[in-house]
Amino acid sequence: MSQQAVNILHSHRSIRKFLDKVIDEEIRQQLLQSARMASSSNHLQCVSIIRVTDPAMRQQIMEYCSNQEYVYSAPEFWVFCVDFAKHAEICPTAQLDWAEILLIGAVDTGIMAQNVLATAELLGLGGVYIGSLRNQMEKVGELLQLPKHTLPIVGMCLGYPNQDPPIKPRLPQDLMFFENHYQPLDKAKLAEFDQVTADYYLARSNIDNNWSKNVIKSLDKPVRPAVLAYLQKQGFVKK
Repeated sequence: MSQQAVNILHSHRSIRKFLDKVIDEEIRQQLLQSARMASSSNHLQCVSIIRVTDPAMRQQIMEYCSNQEYVYSAPEFWVFCVDFAKHAEICPTAQLDWAEILLIGAVDTGIMAQNVLATAELLGLGGVYIGSLRNQMEKVGELLQLPKHTLPIVGMCLGYPNQDPPIKPRLPQDLMFFENHYQPLDKAKLAEFDQVTADYYLARSNIDNNWSKNVIKSLDKPVRPAVLAYLQKQGFVKK
């Protein structure tokens, strides 16, 4: 990989504003080929992608996704799904209700989605993951007519960037890369990172926030409590 390509990957930003320019079929096929070539546990290939082009469906999904406007307006919107439905047809006795099966599917989905987004950025596109579709996961599944043993895991908006946002700070290596053994949280280094992120949020949005505050805001509450029931309805995580 060229240094230019490495620099592009190291400069990842979520893009939420796009030019009014379609992504042509040749590029779309390159994105799909990157998806197809993603690593897959045991060669199960348990991920499917649904490209949503129907405006009415886009509008409905946008409403399910906390009314994030770019879900509707982005040139492309794809939904990445754990898909063991075809496996259930091939092997009717497949034991798909084990927790490990969902882990396999979720890991493979993340790998495939990142392959697509990385390729998109290398080709001059930008994008953003849409995890908020899990706010109404069951309704999204119904809209996409997903059968049992499938789950909508994450959406992705893709298009040509119409913004140049700053790079969001990431955890320093000392807080996420260890040798041989896990290391306890270094409070001094955390404080330094909180200051870095506080400066970022203040400059970007003029808000009082930092990484620790964001963690608390995200996790100190029930997190999508309806998800488990839907997972089990779809045949997952029963044991």
